[in-house]
Amino acid sequence: MSDTRGIRVLFQSPYAEGRGLLASDPRVRTLRKVLITYPDVRHILPDRISLDGGADPRTLDTVARFLERQHWLVKSVIVE
Repeated sequence: MSDTRGIRVLFQSPYAEGRGLLASDPRVRTLRKVLITYPDVRHILPDRISLDGGADPRTLDTVARFLERQHWLVKSVIVE
């Protein structure tokens, strides 16, 4: 089994050209604070979220669905 699992995020404009999940926009900062509360989240990069390799598939699905509901920021989500 892999050491990490990931969720890749494709963004709406204008976030697609910027820092993505690391943007300084207050809404994105709040989103990061929520994301790190999920179990097994290891770190957040501009275009992806890394989770422990042993993360429950339901956790990945929950995080992905949460991100998909952020229509103002997210165009699509890919679970890797």
